[in-house]
Amino acid sequence: MVIRTYKNKDRDRVIDLWKQCSLISPGNNPVKDIKRKSEDSPDLFFVGESGNGIIATCMAGYDGHRGWIYYLAVKREHRKKGIGSKIIKHAEKALKAMGCPKIDLMVRKSNKNVISFYNKTGYKDDPVVVLSKRLINDDDNDC
Repeated sequence: MVIRTYKNKDRDRVIDLWKQCSLISPGNNPVKDIKRKSEDSPDLFFVGESGNGIIATCMAGYDGHRGWIYYLAVKREHRKKGIGSKIIKHAEKALKAMGCPKIDLMVRKSNKNVISFYNKTGYKDDPVVVLSKRLINDDDNDC
């Protein structure tokens, strides 16, 4: 697998992967999420490519205080081969190079397999509650 930054031509294949991995929820419009990321910090949006297909993604962010990981996805048939660990380590290295001291991420409590994966890659449960407030309604799904 080769890890590189996202390109606009990847959009449909990335969204298809996210759908396969059940990463798209009603409040998250992937087209708008990709557009926002591409305008804000495209250098922190990674895809893993093998052959002529995208098999993994990882979107990272850094606000000067904490780093974040979003949209980590690996095609089902490529899981348990170290691909998820490889792409997340790539994102961690990029964030560390920016001076990022800590990475946070959010996982739905019901997603036990993903929580187990993150635990194996060094992420631990922090005693925090995540609160959110939507400022822009992304319910219209144009993907």
